Amino acid sequence: MPVLAVDTEFLREKTYYPKLCLVQVSTGEEIAAIDPLSIDDLTPLVRLFEDPKIVKVIHACSQDLEVLLYGIHCACAPVFDTQLAAAFLGMRQQASYASVVEHYMGVHLPKTESLTDWSRRPLDPEQLVYAEDDVRYLPDIYRCMYERLMKTNRLGWLMPEMNAYTAPENFKRDPKEAYLHLKRSNSLTRRQMALAREICAWREERAAQHNIPRKWIISDETLVEICKRPPATSERLKRIRGTESLSQESVASILAAIKVGRSIPPEECPVIEHHSRPAAGSEGVLELMYALVKIVSEKEGIAPQLIANKNDLADLLAQKKDSKLSCGWRHELVGKQLQGLLAGEVGLTVKCGHVELLEASFWFLGSCDCCPPHGVHFSQSKRLE
Repeated sequence: MPVLAVDTEFLREKTYYPKLCLVQVSTGEEIAAIDPLSIDDLTPLVRLFEDPKIVKVIHACSQDLEVLLYGIHCACAPVFDTQLAAAFLGMRQQASYASVVEHYMGVHLPKTESLTDWSRRPLDPEQLVYAEDDVRYLPDIYRCMYERLMKTNRLGWLMPEMNAYTAPENFKRDPKEAYLHLKRSNSLTRRQMALAREICAWREERAAQHNIPRKWIISDETLVEICKRPPATSERLKRIRGTESLSQESVASILAAIKVGRSIPPEECPVIEHHSRPAAGSEGVLELMYALVKIVSEKEGIAPQLIANKNDLADLLAQKKDSKLSCGWRHELVGKQLQGLLAGEVGLTVKCGHVELLEASFWFLGSCDCCPPHGVHFSQSKRLE
């Protein structure tokens, strides 16, 4: 299938919507830098990006896909994210573009234009070379990654993750769901979250309407404080730090949102899904579980954070049905062994300075020929490969 490397340059420090300033594309043989600020009709580019027969190769694609969606109304697909693929091939989970290029191509990229104002014209030759470098190596990197994924039988693991990660609905904004991204909201009650949902929806709509950052209207910190001690009057609202610059219109809108949030029936207040909290005394069990994940990660060459984090392990320990480790490739790779560990059927031991994964038959005090006795560990009937 043909491939097209894609990257974008944009600004969003002073706006709600990102401002698309430059689009770079490469086939591996040709590179183009396209100026959306001077071209009125980008329909041919949209058709290219939405062509299902062309794989769009992007590194760390989430922001680029969002920018293309709102900048030129383009739902780019299918997408291959080289950052996500790198985590399946032995690199860390959020490997930078420069590190991936150096790893696969042996090329060191400079960072000379990382703070460029891409909206200013004309762009000088150095800026264009820097921008084009962001797609120059991606087609070859994609081919190397694809070959390795096929050889290791991991393409079937990667693609469902890739498709879920790059789905256009991930980048569409619903004001009623803006509260889900509210920072420092984990201490709020369900009723307070109902207030947050209404205020965040108002803030989101206002930010979009005026194309300004959310924090310019009201900060997350101030919004959370309003939800913790919701005022009934403008005078009480103004006593909360961070509300001094609010207009009377904004004050009235916040009070109206609070009124709506208070009127919501208890059963309709938001339920925030939290990961399972470890039971008292189970921290050591989680540490053992993570040690097992690290062993598998090192052996298989997959970033441990991609396999499971502490929350995922806590969910498995709590036997949650929707645990990521209970199904799919994670279950096959390490979930079964973790369940064996919890059932006492699998153990960990230190041998010759290395942690090893063993099938447990009994406990004993032991040592190897080159190490002194090192405490209680699992013996083995068969080492798990």
